[in-house]
Amino acid sequence: MSKRSNQLVAIFSKPGQLEMAPVVNRLAEWLLAHSFSIIVDTQTAAQVSGYQVVERDQAAAHKPAFVIVLGGDGTLLAAARAVAKSRIPILAINLGSLGFLTEIALADMYPMLEAIYENRARIEGRAMLHCQLQRSGKCVAEYEALNDVVVSKSAIARISDFDLFVNSAFVSNYKADGLILATPTGSTAYSLAAGGPILSPDVHAFVVTPVSSHALTNRPLLVHDTAKLEVVVKATDETYLTVDGQVGTPLASGDRVLCNKSAHKVDVFRQENKTFYDVLRQKLKWGER
Repeated sequence: MSKRSNQLVAIFSKPGQLEMAPVVNRLAEWLLAHSFSIIVDTQTAAQVSGYQVVERDQAAAHKPAFVIVLGGDGTLLAAARAVAKSRIPILAINLGSLGFLTEIALADMYPMLEAIYENRARIEGRAMLHCQLQRSGKCVAEYEALNDVVVSKSAIARISDFDLFVNSAFVSNYKADGLILATPTGSTAYSLAAGGPILSPDVHAFVVTPVSSHALTNRPLLVHDTAKLEVVVKATDETYLTVDGQVGTPLASGDRVLCNKSAHKVDVFRQENKTFYDVLRQKLKWGER
């Protein structure tokens, strides 16, 4: 069996965790002992020294063989946006709390690294949403989302007003706190909290979930992942576009948010002996047999 050697690995870490230092140092020792070279992001550099430091959005240019993410789902989402276009696989280690995306426990990190080193680790591609913000007929911003694109209010006492179109066909007007456009991966994030369904990652669909709609008949809507989604902002009071819960921009009345399946995917390493349903059962505390 051929083994990986003399390859570059990037390490991204969740900032502000004091307990991260011994984890990162032991990880770096293992990588060096297995003939990997290392680059780290600025958050990791605060925990370990002696390695080249790069900004996350510049890491892909160094062409690492894979990225190790130490943290929670938020750290993985940031990493995904940084490396997805280069199709660099991610090993996500859960040092957070719930962690649907960072499903691999710290105790399983080294067995997973051994599997990667021996070229027997399983990789799963996750679909992304491509989002355009159009204003006055011009594209003013573009984003890639692994979890979701959300159009929502920012003021507590206000409601927002949106029109939804699917493949140019009018669906409905929503007077609500917000509207979530989620990938199958994102179906276990904000959409789930807002009452949306759980989608297996291999389902070819997106889910549109209203948040606190003022019409009781508004319900989550499942559409094929070939559909082109369009949200037209009708309200003028403090409405925001948020991508993966991390990147945001204010919206104006008449703005159009256009979403479709991205040309890029996020590749994540998966444990061979654990299914998506095992993860759901563990994270959501579902009953065992």
